[in-house]
Amino acid sequence: MPYENEFAHYKPIKRITESVQVQALLKRARVKPDSPESISLDMVALTQLKPSDWTPDFVLAIDGSMDEERVKNGYPSAAIGYVTVASVLLDVAKMMRLDAHRPVDPKEFRTIENAESIDGALPGCNVVIDEELSAVHSFRRALFELFQCRQMSESEKCESVLDTYQALLKYKPINDNSPQRCPYEDCLQLDQSYQRGQDEYICSCAHARSLFSTDALRIHEFMKPEGSNQSMLTETMNVLERIWMVHFLRTLEQEKLLPVLQRLAIVMDGPLAVFGAPAWLSSAIKSELSRINDVAKQAVADDKFDLLLFGVEKTGAFMEHLTELDKGPNGEHDTLPRQSAMLLTDDYIKQRIIFSNSEREYGRNTYFGRKAFYKTTSGALIVLNSPLLNEDHGDLKRAEYTQFPRLADIMSLLDTLVSARYRNSVTPLISAHAEAAIPMNLGKRVLEKLARQLMSETSKKKA
Repeated sequence: MPYENEFAHYKPIKRITESVQVQALLKRARVKPDSPESISLDMVALTQLKPSDWTPDFVLAIDGSMDEERVKNGYPSAAIGYVTVASVLLDVAKMMRLDAHRPVDPKEFRTIENAESIDGALPGCNVVIDEELSAVHSFRRALFELFQCRQMSESEKCESVLDTYQALLKYKPINDNSPQRCPYEDCLQLDQSYQRGQDEYICSCAHARSLFSTDALRIHEFMKPEGSNQSMLTETMNVLERIWMVHFLRTLEQEKLLPVLQRLAIVMDGPLAVFGAPAWLSSAIKSELSRINDVAKQAVADDKFDLLLFGVEKTGAFMEHLTELDKGPNGEHDTLPRQSAMLLTDDYIKQRIIFSNSEREYGRNTYFGRKAFYKTTSGALIVLNSPLLNEDHGDLKRAEYTQFPRLADIMSLLDTLVSARYRNSVTPLISAHAEAAIPMNLGKRVLEKLARQLMSETSKKKA
């Protein structure tokens, strides 16, 4: 390991790339064949889908941020993590009105956004709170308290983020393939198995110590006793983002505001997936989204209605592959047709993007969405994730546009929302990331207020 601010020079780097061992390993590595028998993409143009004239009045973008800071408490490497999840509401209708009358006053343009953020501080290495036994147990308690004291609505009738999480926890099988141990190493139970429960409760062994429903996420198991815990904080942030999205939808249901979804689109940063120890949440979220979607159909009295929800991946193997697809034989860019979506099957993903010989479909245990590529009317390249709202949507052996809910509306919306500020970027996610990085709207009840306003306007239109 190098010293702080000590970097390798050019010669050592070159030595590695020319190493006999490296070259020998590369000779053993498989190379993807460029054969004419390779699986082709299922491509669909926006014009083929007969897009409607529908555009949402608002887009809700959800993104998170995390940081880890050293603290002085007398112990070396002591650190505290800080996690933020931002929700930014973009007034699309107003944005389009302003855009039609350029130049736009920057002050006026800033009024198209409203933001709401939730945040929390979490113990890291060598930080022990209250009477807890260690940094790990301090993290467990702080994570539980973070979920417990955050909610979208001030109404006593509405649930907290913890309630939302515990609703998802009910979908988790009691006996799964990875049995969980009690978080206390000296637990006196014979098998030391974790006893799942609700809220804060007591371990049944003689020590009678506190257990938490959030222990089932198992994030605490990956805390490093020395050094940085950024990977654990990233996992916490990703989980909180996705639970917050479900919390938003469940709160609309409890407040009888689901009809506002007719005028709202939701975009998430990253894939519609949960990885690592909390991956069981993926299946739970898929089931809950399907249930909420069915309830929303009844609320709007339209059996053909589906939520407009999607994720956008900014980096990674799929984005790299899409960028390569857009190159011509001589390296020129912009060869894919604009306003066209490319729908991915399991075979295509395994043959062209993520090598795998597994019979299990790609992302079966981690995704509650499936991937597609889209090239916007301006030429931006987007890796989008569409939610699995029924069993047919999750059949990755096929790739048909009917398996991607509201695909035409998503494509049209991306044409509107793509930003020129950054390459292949989407305006709402830029705003959400900025708010998450420097939260200026902590504790505001923007989402609930706007939902009630939209519901009132919708009711007046029907009247």
